[in-house]
Formats: sequence, C-alpha cells, structure tokens
Amino acid sequence: MSTQPEQVLENQLVEQLLNQGYSKISIPDEASLLANLKAQLEKHNNITFTAKEFERVLNILSKGSVFEKAKTLREKQHIVRDNGENLYFEFLNTEHWCQNQYQVTQQVTMEGVYKNRYDVTLLINGLPLVQIELKRRGLEMKEAFNQINRYQRHSFGAKSALFQYVQIFVISNGVNTKYYANNRNQSFKQTFYWTNKENKRLSNILNGFASEFLEPCHISKMICKYVVLNETHKILMVLRPYQFYAVESLIDKVKNSNHNGYIWHTTGSGKTLTSFKASQIIMKMPQVKKVVFVVDRKDLDYQTTKEFNSFSKGSIDGTDNTKALVKQFSDDTPIIVTTIQKLNTAISKNRYLAKMERLQHERIVFIFDECHRSQFGETHNRIKAFFHNHQMFGFTGTPIFADNAINNELGKRTTTELFGACLHKYVITDAIKDENVLKFAVEYVGRYRQKESATEIDIEVEDIDRRELMESPKRLNKIADYIIANHNRKTHNREFTGMFCVGSTDMLVDYYDILQRKKEEGQHNLKIATIFSYVANEDDADANGYIPDELSFAAEPSIGYGMNLHKRDKLESYIGHYNQMFGSNFTNKDSQSFYNYYNDISKKVKERKIDILLVVNMFLTGFDSPTLNTLYVDKNLKYHGLIQAYSRTNRIINEQKSQGNIVVFRNLKKATDQAITLFSNKDAIDVIIMKPYEDYVQKFNEAFSELLKITPTVNSVNGLVSEEDELEFIKAFRELMRLKNTMTTFANFDWEDLEMEEQLFADFRSKYLDLWQKVKQDHSKEKVSILDDVDFELELIHRDDINVSYILKLLADLKGTKKAEQEAKRKEIVDLLTGEANLRSKRELIEKFILENLPVIEDSDEIPQEFDKFWTAEQQKAFEEFVKEENLSSEKTQKLIENYLYAEREPLRDELLDLINGAKPSVLKRKTIGDRILSKVVNFVETFINGMDN
Repeated sequence: MSTQPEQVLENQLVEQLLNQGYSKISIPDEASLLANLKAQLEKHNNITFTAKEFERVLNILSKGSVFEKAKTLREKQHIVRDNGENLYFEFLNTEHWCQNQYQVTQQVTMEGVYKNRYDVTLLINGLPLVQIELKRRGLEMKEAFNQINRYQRHSFGAKSALFQYVQIFVISNGVNTKYYANNRNQSFKQTFYWTNKENKRLSNILNGFASEFLEPCHISKMICKYVVLNETHKILMVLRPYQFYAVESLIDKVKNSNHNGYIWHTTGSGKTLTSFKASQIIMKMPQVKKVVFVVDRKDLDYQTTKEFNSFSKGSIDGTDNTKALVKQFSDDTPIIVTTIQKLNTAISKNRYLAKMERLQHERIVFIFDECHRSQFGETHNRIKAFFHNHQMFGFTGTPIFADNAINNELGKRTTTELFGACLHKYVITDAIKDENVLKFAVEYVGRYRQKESATEIDIEVEDIDRRELMESPKRLNKIADYIIANHNRKTHNREFTGMFCVGSTDMLVDYYDILQRKKEEGQHNLKIATIFSYVANEDDADANGYIPDELSFAAEPSIGYGMNLHKRDKLESYIGHYNQMFGSNFTNKDSQSFYNYYNDISKKVKERKIDILLVVNMFLTGFDSPTLNTLYVDKNLKYHGLIQAYSRTNRIINEQKSQGNIVVFRNLKKATDQAITLFSNKDAIDVIIMKPYEDYVQKFNEAFSELLKITPTVNSVNGLVSEEDELEFIKAFRELMRLKNTMTTFANFDWEDLEMEEQLFADFRSKYLDLWQKVKQDHSKEKVSILDDVDFELELIHRDDINVSYILKLLADLKGTKKAEQEAKRKEIVDLLTGEANLRSKRELIEKFILENLPVIEDSDEIPQEFDKFWTAEQQKAFEEFVKEENLSSEKTQKLIENYLYAEREPLRDELLDLINGAKPSVLKRKTIGDRILSKVVNFVETFINGMDN
C-alpha cells in the first residue's frame, strides 16, 4: 500500500493515546457528548448534578464567543442548587493541571449548516479541548487546516456549541504535524511544528508528537499555562515550542537557583509574548516580591506595556515618570514595566532612596528586553549593587560576542559576561526552517563611474564610500527615482509597506524634500512620513553594529530635548504634511504631542496607511509590523544593527508576503554576510538570503513544464475527468503562482525571461479560478469534495489596483476611444473581469452595463455616478427576485444579510429556514431548501456587496 489510509492512521493514533493514559469513550452525537460531560464534571468536582442543575451548567457554557468561552473555562463557577444552596465548581483545574480527567473519542458527528464528522477529539473533564484532524500521507496538511475552518463555519457553533471550547487544533498527514490555537483569523502560516529543546522537529504524529505534545500532563499544561488570551484582539494565542522551553528554563532558574542567564531568540520570533508569560508565572511564585521588565526607550516602554496588557488586561500599570515607578515598587504591583533611565534615576536620586531602600533585600527578578541595548553601561553595575537579592535575565535576538563587542567606559563586554549562560537558543536559521520568519531578498543597487587618467572605469558600489559622493544631490535623486519606479513592485501594489533608513538626519531631510517635490510635481502619489530627533549626526564610517537610541528620554522628557533649531523646524513642517494627509494636529513643540505623533506613525504603518517611512534610527529596533515587507537602506549597518534593521521586514503574515525585501544602496554585501554568519552559522547565508533571480526563473520554467504534462493546453483543463486530476492541476498552477509572486518583487523581472507567455499564464489563471468558483458555489452535495479543502491562495491572484474603481476608469477610457479600438478595449476589460478573483462574481453585471448603459452616457465623467445608480437598481431587483422565489420575509432576510456581513459567519440552517413566510418545510426537505437559500445569500453578498467599497 503506497499511502496510509486515513482511518488506519486515526486508529493507530487512538491506540497510542490509550497507552498514554487516555480513556476511550464512544460519542456518536451531541446527546452522548452532553451525557458524558455531566458524568465527567461530576467526577472531577466530586458532586452530582440534578437534570435542572446541569441545565444551569449548560447555560453557563453556552454564553459568549470563543474568546469569552476560553475565559469561562478557566474561571471558578457557581450555580444555585435545586434546594437553594450555593454550589461552586470548576470546568478545569488550571493550577494542578495533571489532576484532570482525560478521554479520547473519534468520529463525533455534529450537524449545523452541514453534517460534519470530526476525526479525533481529546476531552478534558468532558469538554472537547483538543481537536485533531488527519489526512492520509501524501496530502497537504493545509487541507486539514481548511477542513477545520469549514467546521468552524458550519458546525462548531451549532446547538450547545461545545466545540467552541476547543483550545488547540492539531493537523497531520502522518509524517508532518502542526498545532495552533483556536483563532479563526490566523492563516496557515501561523501554525507551528513541535520540537524538542534543541529545536529538532517532532513532526511524525505517531513517532514523537503524540508521545511528547499530546501526553495528558503536557497538553493540559499547554492549555492551562501556555495558551494566552489576547485582550486587545479577543483571540487565543499559544506559545511555540522555543517560547515554551525558554519560559520553562527561566522558571527553573528562579525556582532552583539565584543564577542569572539570557534567552537568545532571533528577532521577530515573539520575545514579548515569551517574556510576558515568564513574568506572569514568576510573579505568582511566593519567593518573588516583584518582576521588573526593563526596556531602554520610552517608545518601547509604551509598546511593551500595551502588549503586556493585551495579553492580560490591566496586568501592567505603565510608569509615566520616576515618581510613579517608585510608587509601584512600594505598593502591590506585581509586574512593573519601566525604562532603564527611570530605574537608574530611582536608585540614584536621594529623594527616592528612602522608599527604594526598603526593597534592597527583597527577591526581585529583572527581565531586560533587548538586553544588548540597555545593559552595557554603568547602570548595570548600579542595579546589581543596589538590589542585594536580585536575579537578572536578558532577552536578545542579537547577542554581543567578542566579534561584535565595542569599547565603552567599562571596556569590551559580551552578553555572557553580563548575564551568564544562554538558557535557550533559537537562531534565525531555526526560525526560517520552522517558517516562523521569512527569508530576506537582498538587492544591491548602484554603480558609479570614476574618472581616472581621462579614462572612465566602472566601480561597484561595494568599493566606494565617500561622503561627498554618497550625499550628492544627483545620487539622492537617482535613488529616489529608483524607489518611486519600483515601490509598487516591491510591495505588491502597496499591499505591504516600506521603510527607508538613511545615514544621517541631513540625508533624511534631503531625501524627504526630494520625494515631496517629486510628489508635488505629480511624479508619484506615495504617502511619505518621517520621524527623527535632533541629536548630533552620526558618522556613517563609524557603523559599529549599534543603532543609537534617538528618542532616549530622561526620567521626565522636556520640551525640545536640546535639539538643533533648524532640524526641529524641518520636522515641524514634515509633521504639517502628515497632519494635512491624515487630518491630525500633531506638533514637536511639546514632548507629549511628539510622542503621540510617534505612536500614530507606528499605528498607520501597521495599518498600511503610510507607504514609506523615512528614518535614521527610530523604528529599526523593537518595531513589529507584519504588513511591512520592504526596507530601503542608504546607511552603513553592521552586525546586530544590520540584523535588527533587516528583521523589520521578515514577519510572517500570508502567502503573498513570500520574503522580506532589502534594497541596499551601500557597500553592505560583506557586512551582511558577516552578520548572518555571526548570528547563526557559517553555512547560514544560503538559508537566510534568497537565491538570485535567475534561480527562480529556472524553477518557474521547470514548474511550467510540469503543468503542461497535466494540461498541455488551456482547453484541456475542461477535459479533466476526476477531482483528483483537477487537484493535480490546481497544485501545479498554484506552484507557478507562488514562483511568479516571488519573482515579481525583483527589479529585473521580465516575462521575456520565462518560457510561458504572460497571456498564457492569464488564460490558465482563468481556468484555475473557474475551478475555485465551482468549489465555492457548490452547496448542493452532501458528500464533501476533496477540492473543498484545497487552499487556492487567492491572495497570489489579487492585485490591489484591479478593482471596481479601476474598471470604471477603463470604462471612461473605452468611452473616449474610436469605434475601431473599442472592441479591443472591451475585450481587455472582459479579460480582466475573468482573471480577477474579486471581480468574477460581478462580471455579468458589468458586461451588461457596458452593453446597455455605456452607449447612452454622453459625458465620461458621469460614468461612476451612472454605474452607482445601475448597481443599486440591479441589487434591489436581485434581492426582490431572490426573496420572492424562496417566499422569504424581506425584512428578516435583510437583517440576516447584515448580521452575516458583521459576524463573518455563514448563517445556520435554522436561521435560514426562519426566513420563510408561512409553513416551514418538512424534515426531508429542510436540508435541500436550507442549502439553496444559503447559496443564494452567499452569492448575493459576493456579487453586490463584497468589494464594492474599492
């Protein structure tokens, strides 16, 4: 047998779980699930519920969203018994997590919009807290991921909705296994492999994963201690294995020693979540008085406090000044977030010493974020000398070794000298292998000519670094033109954002003025913003790995920061441009408004409202934005400063963001290779830096050859006999899309380099979308298609500039052309409608507008207004026909559609049937009629509402 059947894999997994201590239970339906829940809760709490009392328990369980249910799971519960007495009980023992009841069942059947059968369910105290979906070997795990998403839409919320209590999902095809938290917003990119402490992957579900991760005590520990409830986004998060091992090692050090240590986790791997979870657990230890989380800049103080509070609402009281910090040391605040500057002031100034000295002998655990930035001066020794019972831990993505240490007043010092042993290591090569961060695509741009003995010779940018040349207006203008010409390509038509770091505030001012002038001249419409402080300019030649802290506030920042007046005026004018762009009123005339400006820029970059942010040093460390994918570099960087800056671009978000783009206008090739070697290993460059453009051309041509073996022509897609054949075509063309997505970010991408013509690619893409449409619209069959679970990765097709507004502009152009050209233009529009996933549902109506309405519109400026009138009329007509055909209540149907749009959840069958006027259909017809109404609702929304705000 070439592949292991899914049922065999499922049975083997259940057998292994039984050997690990789970009890097997048969739960064919919801009635059995509820009966078992009652019995398990009674056993766990050593009580007995009457039928009415258990109804009250179910009433508690039925309330709220997935996020709110996760809170309910962890809280102590109370009901009033039938005899009037109070009864207190729990759903889960979170403090002694091994003292719960563990069961395994398979093939639970639940019916919501559709009837679904779940593969393997782990029950803890009768509640389904872990759901495992399996695929046979050879199939993609993403199919299991998509299947769980389908269950979430169709049946997890049905009836008593107990499957909304699932905390962790596990997906596997036998040889590869991943896990993730119950959070519908995440993509497949945000699923994780489990590893051992040395980061060796345990991917086989039967050989390693089940015995380690699904072991009863471990899985309940993950749920009770390492699932985090993010209050800001109302989602569940679960720690990745390296985060788990780091926290465990810190807890062990605090529990069993007074030794210090540091955690080396590469930039972008989620150190804030790791440090929060460590702080949260350590603060509950009876031997610890306080946990103090120390950062080295006020912007990180704000950002970290905000992130900590998102993980646990109200857990952190931000310290606005040193007086507030001293108060927190004196009161019952268990976790303090502060800056190194304020902490230094608190233990140095006489007016604070009386209060602070009371804590000198208390057990205080200090956790330093990015410890290489904050802990290489005299302050480190001062903290050690002041607190006599301290324990210090550092987090860093880029430690200081002998190779990248620099001299300060205390000489050269390494991270190990300051903090002791490395307690856990997760380097950039580990993160790329695990797909937790992206590779970098580094392009070195620039060639200069030097006159020598009346002969011009080419000199590569790597060989040149003269200030006069580097800051010449001619060079800066050429670089600005390059960025304007290539920014859309680099960011997938501004689906992502960019940052431009330069060597000094003088250069930043010059670049900003050039870009602003070109914008006013109509050469681009990029939204540019900047922020900088007015410290003395750094000399590029002194790049030593450090990125200086520009916004380094004292205990209480004062107006102006002692900055140069000219630069301050310049920044004020740039803030004025920003205010015009966004309707704000920031200024740099007082420190609070300037700081608010900083925070607003941070927010708008993440929201993709800023296209390019110009900086010198700010935002090159500690700034985390998954939507940022491109860094332009005209600044000397080295060692950890280089890695920190590059790593702004490599956060995972979705399939479209395939790498972090680094465009370098300096001689940084050698520095880049040195930095990567230092922070990983000598063989890491090929892992971290993407291959040259030519390699992807070769891969694309090979993939095109494989596609032609499956479908020699575009029309042969129509002749594919089985779903298995269609699946092979989908996979083959999807691989072509992935490669094209990567290649198009290269400045020298050209279809002429490829064996496949652009038109042929577009034609195959239309057939690919035909199959997607077929799967999406077929609600009629009971049997699940294998194509239901395929991720078509439509984000690789979507182009931000191809939308309804774009089509209206083309219609205006069509109106202005001669009759001889009109047919060609009309075909171009129809081809676009066919090839764009977000427009296909609107194709028929837009074609109708072209044929019937466009000829009678005299002024092309009136097209948008006339199109809106046409669209509104067609929408109303379609709605009235739909409710009449199905005999539905117009008012109820409209409200259901509004709820569907708001909740982003397909309505349940009972909700759909409730729309019908008069007698409801018989039991035998309920499914068919419910599915038909659902299909019409989805198609109506897709056609008339989704995508119309573009």
